[in-house]
Amino acid sequence: MDLFFIYNKSLNFEKGKRVRLIKKYSNRRLYDTESSSYITLDGIKKLVVAGVPLEVRDAKTDEDLTRSIMLQVILEEETIGSPLFSIELLKSLIRFHGSAVQEMLSVYLENNMKAFVDFQQNLQEQSRKMGDADFWSKSLQFHQPAVQSMMNAYVEQSHKMLNQMTPLFSFLQETVAAPKK
Repeated sequence: MDLFFIYNKSLNFEKGKRVRLIKKYSNRRLYDTESSSYITLDGIKKLVVAGVPLEVRDAKTDEDLTRSIMLQVILEEETIGSPLFSIELLKSLIRFHGSAVQEMLSVYLENNMKAFVDFQQNLQEQSRKMGDADFWSKSLQFHQPAVQSMMNAYVEQSHKMLNQMTPLFSFLQETVAAPKK
């Protein structure tokens, strides 16, 4: 299953489609109300990959725990196999968390993920036109240096844009920090 399918499925649920409810009990167990059975973090991951809309709620307080559980799934995935997040990236995320630019970084990361998925979708569409719908997946290993080069150029372009915005950020920071008269 390719990234575009996984990511797009998560964004394009039919309106009105019922969200699968997972309840978290005080014993930390997760209960899938649709299948009437307990579910593991790996089971949650499989539902997300399959594009099943889900919500995790505390069984007692009804507090929305979805984000927390998604972070646990990511943590579990990061501890096995090849990690997605480098230590430097994690340190940067920690440094930005709670800062004035946290919201901007969040939007930036989400938009970049969307741009990456759009890029992959375009390549897949070209593959379909050539008559091989799976061409993108098969050829990625052979074209990885070219794709990496394009991604590096994109990152460099983003870096230049942010550098051009630095004077604006400095001005805004000085304006916010200036004492009011």
